Amino acid sequence: LLRDFRTANRRLCGDREAGLSLAATTLFWGVGASLQFAVLRWAGEALALPLSQAAYLQAAVAVGVIVGAASAGRWLALHQARHGLWAGVALGLLMPVVAQVSDVATAAVVLAMVGAVGGAMVVPLNALLQHRGAVLMSAGRSVAVQGFNENLSVLGMLAVYAGCEAAGVPIGVTLSGLGVLVAVAIAGLIWIDAR
Repeated sequence: LLRDFRTANRRLCGDREAGLSLAATTLFWGVGASLQFAVLRWAGEALALPLSQAAYLQAAVAVGVIVGAASAGRWLALHQARHGLWAGVALGLLMPVVAQVSDVATAAVVLAMVGAVGGAMVVPLNALLQHRGAVLMSAGRSVAVQGFNENLSVLGMLAVYAGCEAAGVPIGVTLSGLGVLVAVAIAGLIWIDAR
């Protein structure tokens, strides 16, 4: 079973389009998991919101994801899926902007924008990954590889976030750092894809 899984993982990662999509979606889910915790802490510290109200800001992100996903599904065909990477760069660049916001209304708008560009990135790339996975191997094996990598990314990014918390890193610095990580990593994928 493990040997079969390793083979499927290598095959998916080794394919140009599938590997690109897997890298981007894996990064997205890892950062997205950390962002949920970071937004709650940031809302409490920067906006003085109690947890019950800070959760509404997470809802703003979710609404943005829905809008971004619907837009990408409407305007990006499968052969254009890699254009979604540019939304990933925008996602990274918006996160330091979030760290500078000081009022709730602006925070809701900016976080909805973060969600929208996130949805616009992940939907076409996920579709490309599913397509290539079905071509290269069975759909079930492809989903297993994708799920394994994305959940490993979630664990890794949550460990980084927990490390920042334990070290007393200010939440604005953590948000900005996550944003820079995303922007640089996605820009690197764009550069690799262009070669």
